Amino acid sequence: MPILTVKISAPATPQLTQAIAEMLLAHSERILYKARQVTAIVIEYLPPEQWFIGGQSLATQGLNSFYCDIRITDETNSKQEKAQFIAETYAGFAALLGPVHEESYIHVHDVRATAYGYGGKTQEYRYHHPASDAQ
Repeated sequence: MPILTVKISAPATPQLTQAIAEMLLAHSERILYKARQVTAIVIEYLPPEQWFIGGQSLATQGLNSFYCDIRITDETNSKQEKAQFIAETYAGFAALLGPVHEESYIHVHDVRATAYGYGGKTQEYRYHHPASDAQ
């Protein structure tokens, strides 16, 4: 049940948006073992003229960038899984966006189960009441 928030410094197209969503779903499912049906993704686009790294806009640098933020329940993934997710997701964005600035970020938030949930129930509640989650 992760939620991913993504900011992209490229022109928005339905094809790019779908490709990014599919790449993130695939990586979340295969690497982090997250269920596709409860994974949410929000994608926002910003003009390269409004994205600055080192005091220069990406437009003047001729590069794209991204920021990907994923929230997962604490203690559900290992360091190795998170490192693999970061490496493969960075490569996935580079493949979709073309040359990306090295200062493109993927942030994996480990959130306590008592402080995170969906549908009005915390992950802690879902852990202790798995039968009610199926309803």
